[in-house]
Amino acid sequence: MIRGLYTSAWSMLANQKRMDVISNNLANAGTTAFKKDTVVLESFPELLAIRINDAAGGIRLSNRVGPMVLSSDVGEIFTYYTQGQMSQTGNIFDLALRDDRAGGVSFFTVGIPGDGGQINEYYTRDGSFTLNSEGQLVTKDGFPVLGENGPIVLEEGDFSVSSDGTVIQNGVEVDRLRIRTFYDTAVIRKVGNNLALTEGAEEGEDFSGTVMQGYLEQSNVNVVREMIDMITVARAYEANQKIVQAQDGTLEKAVNEVGAVR
Repeated sequence: MIRGLYTSAWSMLANQKRMDVISNNLANAGTTAFKKDTVVLESFPELLAIRINDAAGGIRLSNRVGPMVLSSDVGEIFTYYTQGQMSQTGNIFDLALRDDRAGGVSFFTVGIPGDGGQINEYYTRDGSFTLNSEGQLVTKDGFPVLGENGPIVLEEGDFSVSSDGTVIQNGVEVDRLRIRTFYDTAVIRKVGNNLALTEGAEEGEDFSGTVMQGYLEQSNVNVVREMIDMITVARAYEANQKIVQAQDGTLEKAVNEVGAVR
């Protein structure tokens, strides 16, 4: 019975994590280029339960109770990097990435100061850029967008971005956007503010897709699907909650009534 309490309670914890992820997806359904997450569950490894300090009449008995499995646990948070729909804005500062090669996911590179003054590279697909007071092309949070030669600096006036990411102003090539493509999405880790880092040795390959100026990529969250999943998770949570209550009531009777000395 105690085993059943642990199993149901742990399932409630796993469903609570699933609910948190779904809620975050819904909250970012309107965030530019947001990529939806999902919880991947995994079963606990089968454990061998044993008794300790168990002896009768001085004879040591077998302490093996048998195998025990405690339901499921959260294995990982998996991110779907499928491309969202393109929305035309007409704003020359809005850029979107269209990946042409199957399996690859491309990102703009953003420079963020770290400890010691060095510039750390972060990645984003959110191409809603603007200019700061120094003429640098920056994200909505003010982080400079990097080109192959460092932060991209523009003068006032129109500019164009070609399909390969080359920035041209007044007929002169200013720089080329530093865009990296990753084929192993397992090395990509979200860090907030629509930014990501890579874990591992992979540094990304050169971009071979298409840069679309005047467009923004929409979130790939399907709101209807997320609402259905939310209802499913809520029902699963409530079912485990009722099971815990039922087992707790049975355990109470076993302790206070069945086990009472008459």
